Amino acid sequence: MNKNGILVVVSGFSGAGKGTLVRKLMEKYDNYALSISMTTRDKREGEENGVHYFFVDHKTFEQNIINDGLLEYASYCGNYYGTPKEYVQKMIADGKDVILEIEVQGALQIKKKFPNTLLLFVTPPNGEELLNRLKTRGTETQEEIMRRVSRAKEEADWITKYDYLVINDNIDECVENLNNMIISAHNTPSRQQDLINKLKYELDSISKGE
Repeated sequence: MNKNGILVVVSGFSGAGKGTLVRKLMEKYDNYALSISMTTRDKREGEENGVHYFFVDHKTFEQNIINDGLLEYASYCGNYYGTPKEYVQKMIADGKDVILEIEVQGALQIKKKFPNTLLLFVTPPNGEELLNRLKTRGTETQEEIMRRVSRAKEEADWITKYDYLVINDNIDECVENLNNMIISAHNTPSRQQDLINKLKYELDSISKGE
């Protein structure tokens, strides 16, 4: 049986609670690793290299782009952000399921390059609950909240591109459901090709009387 981990991309509307969900998932289970992004922005107080981000200069980041060393990357406010391929591949080879929390465009970019990536989309049970969560966290103005709602409307068009829809109503139940989805994904035929090839070889040998 394939002992490798898989890459799990978690996306969702702003305010859906995906960050809390991922944190609680990793607190409860030890078979997950959180992908660490690479960035060219300055390190902030309290941040550690290799823990919060891999901090590099622009030249190093651009060399990673040239060398195809990133699963995905983007430029935002004059700085690069991306997902180092080597780190993710090492964690997967060590048997860890690597969680990458990323927006829709980046998720689909990764899925195109690595079809066996598991895509999960987190949403509240309804639009009113999403609006309520955005309001109650108290971090945005009304204008910013409506901008996030407008963005959510655009993102909703891409939900059907994902493998599973994760409805974040009760957080503890949602963590359990999320873990079960990932476990189930391990057993899809496309992720068990080594086992399938082994079975085919053994059955072929048996049929020949070997």
